Amino acid sequence: MGKPHKTTVKRSRRKQYLKRKKELAKVSAARKASEPAKKKAPKKAAVKKVAKKAAVKKVAVKKAAVKKVAVKKAAVKKVAKKATKKVAAKKAAPKKDAE
Repeated sequence: MGKPHKTTVKRSRRKQYLKRKKELAKVSAARKASEPAKKKAPKKAAVKKVAKKAAVKKVAVKKAAVKKVAVKKAAVKKVAKKATKKVAAKKAAPKKDAE
């Protein structure tokens, strides 16, 4: 009987892939070592600005949410006042006796 074709193909392709991966790693490591160190300070400043903007947006969203809740509470209070006034008016109104 011959070799199981599927497994031998898989193994050989895996070996080829790992070989390519090692070569790429060596090339990229050599490239990184040869390049001079770049300035990283501007990137940090940009990140800080983005973070500040995000924080400002979060604060604005929270304020908007608080305003919405306050508006809803005010509306509920108005409805409750009207309901209590109606109930009080009904109680205060003299009852008519049917004669």
